[in-house]
Formats: sequence, C-alpha cells, structure tokens
Amino acid sequence: MSSPLSLFPPRPLALLLCLASAGCVGNRAVVDPVLQITTPGGSELGVSTEFGVVFLGRTARSGAIEITAWFGDGPSIEPTVIEPLGGGLYTAETEIRLPSVPMTFFQPHEGEILIIVGRTEEGPWEEHVEVLTDPRVYGILLEVPLQIRARPDQIGAAVFSEREGDRRLLGLVSGLLTIETADGARQFLTVMGPEDLWRLVTHRRDRHRYKAWVYRDDVM
Repeated sequence: MSSPLSLFPPRPLALLLCLASAGCVGNRAVVDPVLQITTPGGSELGVSTEFGVVFLGRTARSGAIEITAWFGDGPSIEPTVIEPLGGGLYTAETEIRLPSVPMTFFQPHEGEILIIVGRTEEGPWEEHVEVLTDPRVYGILLEVPLQIRARPDQIGAAVFSEREGDRRLLGLVSGLLTIETADGARQFLTVMGPEDLWRLVTHRRDRHRYKAWVYRDDVM
C-alpha cells in the first residue's frame, strides 16, 4: 500500500527536535548585565544596574559611544552619549531597557568571597575571589585572577556579592596595585565600591520619573 502524499517536504529530525525544545528559542529575558562600551579611544567594560549604566571611562570621558548588551537571543548595539558622574565614574542612557542587576551598598569584610564577571571576545567569564586587606591601603582589595592579570582590558569588570542566590553589584574593578611586603612584592585588585557607586544613585534621583522606554521590533 502506497503512503499518502505529503504536502510538506521532509524536515531533518534535528530541526524538529530544536523547534520542540525551549532551549532552541531565543530568550531576551536572560540577564547578562556586563556591557561592552565602544568609544573612539577603544573598548572597555561596563555594567547595567537598576539605576542605569556605570563604567570607568578609561577609553573616553565624553562624546558618542556604542553600548553592546547581550540578551538571550544575541547582542544589541545601542548608540548613546557619555555622562560624567564624578569621582571617576561615568554613565550613559540608552533608548531601550537593558538587562540589569540590583546593587548592594554593604562593605565586604576580610575573607569574604566575591565574584568578578568580565567579558572578552570569547564571551563572558567569572571568577570567585577573596577580599584581602593591607593596613596601608584604604578601600576594597581583592585577589588577582588570571583573567585580569593577563588582560588589563578587563579592568572595569563587575564585582558581585552573592548571598543565598541573590547576586548584587558591589563595585567595579578599578586597577592593579603592587605593594612591597616582607615576602616581596604582592599584587592586588582595587575596586570602586559602594562608597563610589552612590553617585549613580543620586544621578538617577529622578528614576521614578523616567521617560517611557522605547519598544522596537528588534528587541521585543
């Protein structure tokens, strides 16, 4: 007995499985708050928070820039302009709502484990590091992960505190510091932390009166 005539051409099994799987469908709700900031002077990292974008301005402190944000279905490039916050921090406002994270304003204690998240051309990376102290230094000091020791362009990476699965932005990696000790030179990461990030909050003091977000076809 002959088989009935099909009105549709046969489809590869892999394609059918993909269509049936939620994992094959782009999801713009996936949160990746680490941004790439492209300026006339180069590229650097930034973070999108509940109060807006924040970055160090290492490659530019004014003028037009492009912000690349990663959603679940791929990157989105948004043109904007740098706004100074003061104290070595900068922000920029985008037309669309970016993936973002909440912030914390609690100072970490010595021995606490924080999470550094950065991004290279190979994609995002993260590393757990310990909070360190030195009596000669005021501020937050961290261990130096290999991802930053070998890649100074990762200065500006996000520093998160995570408690019971609640990850919040605590600061931005601001540089490398070498200190002479009795055992020789020791290197630390410095962080612009809660005492600096308050500038973003006060800059967004009108956050409850934001202009309406734009909803475009490419970000729906």
